[in-house]
Amino acid sequence: MAKKLKYGIIGCGGIANGKHLPATKRLGDVDITSYCDIIPQRAEEANIKYSEGKGKVFTNYKDLLKEELDAVCVLTPNNSHCEITVAALNSGKHVMCEKPMAKNYAEAKVMITASVTNKKLLTIGYQNRFRPDSLFLKAECEKGTLGEIYYAKATALRRRAVPTWGVFLDEEKQGGGPLIDIGTHALDLTLFMMNNYEPAYAVGTVFHKLNKEKDTGNAWGDWNTKEFTAEDSAFGFIVMKNGATIMLESSWALNTTRQREACTTLCGTKGGADMPKQGELVLNGCKNGKLYNMNPLLQAQGVDFFDGDADKFTDLEARTFRDAIRGKGKLYVLPEQAMVVTQILDGIYKSAKTGKPYYFDKEQ
Repeated sequence: MAKKLKYGIIGCGGIANGKHLPATKRLGDVDITSYCDIIPQRAEEANIKYSEGKGKVFTNYKDLLKEELDAVCVLTPNNSHCEITVAALNSGKHVMCEKPMAKNYAEAKVMITASVTNKKLLTIGYQNRFRPDSLFLKAECEKGTLGEIYYAKATALRRRAVPTWGVFLDEEKQGGGPLIDIGTHALDLTLFMMNNYEPAYAVGTVFHKLNKEKDTGNAWGDWNTKEFTAEDSAFGFIVMKNGATIMLESSWALNTTRQREACTTLCGTKGGADMPKQGELVLNGCKNGKLYNMNPLLQAQGVDFFDGDADKFTDLEARTFRDAIRGKGKLYVLPEQAMVVTQILDGIYKSAKTGKPYYFDKEQ
């Protein structure tokens, strides 16, 4: 049996407990031996729950990085992704960093350089690529079913679902609001399906229209209007170098009934695809002179009266990272791809501030 890998967790908050810790624990051949959080209680509770109290607990990530570890998961606020990831790579660890890759394009480039220099793996937590609908659609895109994809829409719209915990509302620590938080997932899916990572320019608009409301109807309770400095919605118009166009829409709070998140719509020369919501997929086109819609059955099917459970896509994400570390597979989310997502988001924010298109060729 292969020797167990040793992981360290930096940041033991919601995304750690909601995704990375349980998925890593279920791998079976990975030991989580180190936990770090600036709130000691969080690290201690995670250690008890996922390592039976046998791991080490730290409040400073630099101390954790002194441990003998194969990999580190960086699950902290966005403004520390670059600093901690680079330090981890420099200390000889492979890194899984939560999305978005960084607050801005400049930081993302520094992370790439550290990965290449140290010859260590770096991947970003875009788990929506591993959903059954996403995997099916990617396979169809690679086969050319849609032809040349020249128009797409990346959608991440919430009506009233503003995260009120942690530092989500803090524009400085997060780098933004829904655009960088959930818009990043929709954009990543869209670029990945198009296999197009060469943006020409972007036009962006950012709104602070509802974040000072007090009677909110928010899913997680009323937000603190003084703390809510990030935008409540943001929209982007992106033109790629080959002329392909992407509309990106994101919101935490928006007066709409049309809600869906981490979804993409693709229009190509041979066919199209739409994700009505996560887990659903409709392919469309024209055959034999007739229009058609095709809805693939994405759930695993077994014998009568039994529907097999498809793998949890968060588990597939964790397995893929582990297998790449062991040399038994490749990363599915490449840092170079995630860097372009950050580059475009950065461009949308810059366009919104200036009121002018942002041209990516002008970047150094």
